[in-house]
Amino acid sequence: MDTPDGLTITGDIAPRAEEVLTPRALELIVALHRALDDRRLELLEARQRRVADLAAGGTLDFLPETRHIREDPTWRVAPPAPGIEDRRCEITGPTDRKMTINALNSGAKAWLADHEDANTPQWSAVVGGQLNLLDAINRTIDFTGENGKHYALKPDEELATIIVRPRGWHLPEKHVLVDGRPVSGSLVDFALYLATAGLRQIEKGQGPYFYLPKMESHLEARLWNDAFVLAQDFLGIPQGTIRATVLIETYPAAFEMEEILYELREHSSGLNAGRWDFMFSVIKSFRTRGIEFMLPDRNAVTMTVPFMRAYTELLVKTCHTRGAHAIGGMAAFIPSRDEAVNEAAFAKVRDDKTREADDGFDGSWVAHPGMVELCKEVFTSVLGDKPNQIDRTREEVQVTAAQLLDVASTPGDVTEAGLRNNISVGIQYLKAWLGGLGAVAIFNLMEDAATAEISRSQVWQWLHNDVTLADTGHQVTRELIDRIVEEEIAKLPGDAADYEEAKQTFLEVAVADEYADFLTLPAYARMA
Repeated sequence: MDTPDGLTITGDIAPRAEEVLTPRALELIVALHRALDDRRLELLEARQRRVADLAAGGTLDFLPETRHIREDPTWRVAPPAPGIEDRRCEITGPTDRKMTINALNSGAKAWLADHEDANTPQWSAVVGGQLNLLDAINRTIDFTGENGKHYALKPDEELATIIVRPRGWHLPEKHVLVDGRPVSGSLVDFALYLATAGLRQIEKGQGPYFYLPKMESHLEARLWNDAFVLAQDFLGIPQGTIRATVLIETYPAAFEMEEILYELREHSSGLNAGRWDFMFSVIKSFRTRGIEFMLPDRNAVTMTVPFMRAYTELLVKTCHTRGAHAIGGMAAFIPSRDEAVNEAAFAKVRDDKTREADDGFDGSWVAHPGMVELCKEVFTSVLGDKPNQIDRTREEVQVTAAQLLDVASTPGDVTEAGLRNNISVGIQYLKAWLGGLGAVAIFNLMEDAATAEISRSQVWQWLHNDVTLADTGHQVTRELIDRIVEEEIAKLPGDAADYEEAKQTFLEVAVADEYADFLTLPAYARMA
């Protein structure tokens, strides 16, 4: 296929790929890369400097140099855009064909069409997901499963609004090179959607809407805003047409919420409490600091522990002070055939969503269509006919840096059961991920890259800080981990050989002397 000067595609060109790899989309990728990639790489280096500072005893705090932004009462973000005024329930999931139809039909107000944590960067998924979104907006999508069941879209007025999550700034797209360098996966996902399905979304009276993941500073938000400005000018779209919700899912970003909204204000549609990645980032940021930042078993860290409570309270107050949506965290439970399991899990999800709605969140996430009605019901009990509760500013909330950093008061223990769960989940997830699946049901929970990151990061932290398990009295050692790895693999279906690549990838990111920033980076290196 014809490509712009300087751009090379090394991935296979599958049938219909030219419908999303259009000349205009590829030209936009080139323009974005040449204008922004040097800054992107500089910002990734700044992340490394912060990690080194924290390891040397530094800390996180609200930025003194941006105090004037936080103290200025006059600025607000853009008003809610068409199709995302009411966000009381949003469903998340990958952009495979079946999920695309099920998510849009689910009854949720919006669908986070995920090219990040619930997807994999296989080239066929990168292009195929974009084609599915284009077909969905054009109403040409359908799907027939192996069992003969047919899936098709409901009428337009019943469909969820599409909000696309591109990959994070850290992930390259090795199948697209500009001037001999890999392009940011973020910019590939953004440009391919915006220049094809996004333009059709505008024609249908909405707009190209995005969720922005993994950012660690307002300067990274500024980079996204500059990408939006450049792309809108390039395509002849009015400024402010693009809207973005930022996931506050890194520890550093929790101290820069207002600044992030400020940088994106013309294009902002709020913040989301990305709870799983936030826990991962807490471990990652202070992984060498011992008991002060040691989390107990993954399943023991609830949203009501002090530092998580402070984070969500601050998020709601920040958003509503500036006229933005505050969106709650993921309910990862997957309904099962065991009614006792379902009854207990639904009660926990109801409590979680009730807490969010009562705290002022405007909506929340679920991972499965079976949870949509529960989430909508809980938020409707608070919102009624109102589309949101942005007018509830939570002025009584006062959150300090010390409260955000108070990890040490989190109750719970580190146990062998927790270690085993982390190892089993990590290996099962990586096996699926390397095979092309980014969202996997494991132990009745929807696991994605974020939850797998928590699992492997806890193993790394417990090993490298000489943690003793509360239930057995054993110290976490490499020998103990190796033994449990083999024991947990033996419990899984199939042969041990089926899990060998996943096992080696897991050990690479869970026990190595040097901590890998993201498990998806070495895993991507193993992927064709």
